[in-house]
Amino acid sequence: MPEVQLSAATASQSPLASPAQTMIDVQEVTRRYGQTLAADRVSFQVATGEIVGFLGPNGAGKSTVLKMISTWLPPTTGTVAVAGHDVQRQSLAVRRTLGYLPEHNAMYETMRVDRFLRFMGEIRSMSGGYLASRIEWVVDKCTLADVMRKRVNQCSKGYRQRIGLAAALLHDPKVILLDEPTHGLDPLQVVAFRDFIQELRPGRAILFSSHILAEVMAICERLLIINHGKLLADATVAELRAEAERDDCTLEQAVLKIVTREQRA
Repeated sequence: MPEVQLSAATASQSPLASPAQTMIDVQEVTRRYGQTLAADRVSFQVATGEIVGFLGPNGAGKSTVLKMISTWLPPTTGTVAVAGHDVQRQSLAVRRTLGYLPEHNAMYETMRVDRFLRFMGEIRSMSGGYLASRIEWVVDKCTLADVMRKRVNQCSKGYRQRIGLAAALLHDPKVILLDEPTHGLDPLQVVAFRDFIQELRPGRAILFSSHILAEVMAICERLLIINHGKLLADATVAELRAEAERDDCTLEQAVLKIVTREQRA
């Protein structure tokens, strides 16, 4: 049975990914750590209104790519633009546009949660009634009312994850990067989080990174599959399901075949 060719070209062929609407534009990006090639000529786009899943096993290169998009790391070669701003030449403009929840989110452990959120807003030049209204919004959406007067280090892992998400959304970013965002959340919180991310879709581009297929399948219509630093597929869930049906296998098995084909190559 013939294989479906799944590649990064899918994004450029989508009406959503026209240049006027593209919010994340990654072109031929590599990143080296000494002799280790963590990202190998990765290219893709994410447009306004998309929630795109970034799927791969631990160590596949997902976090490295997200760090380059967020200006934490410079690409070794290639270019990255966020809302038309180059991440190396216009990093401040990128940071104003982008909200980033890293997998290991560093916070000021001894600050009270309310003061931490206010501080995060102030360093983004937010103040007065606007800052107060944005804090009220993220506290409501991230369900933080019960811990606002606690110190960050007194909060559970699930609450700490929600505090990090609140800080990432405080300035109402149009591009959102989420790296393993449901880590530490209980099942009810995971469901609520998925609903919340769907609410954020209009007018925003969201890149959702996970190593768990069920997580990205629950909210994403398109998946980027990466392993060993290489982007192996950029395909809609419908395309992946069609390939699974042709191969008479489950969706999980179809994704595994994509990864193992690269390993055998």
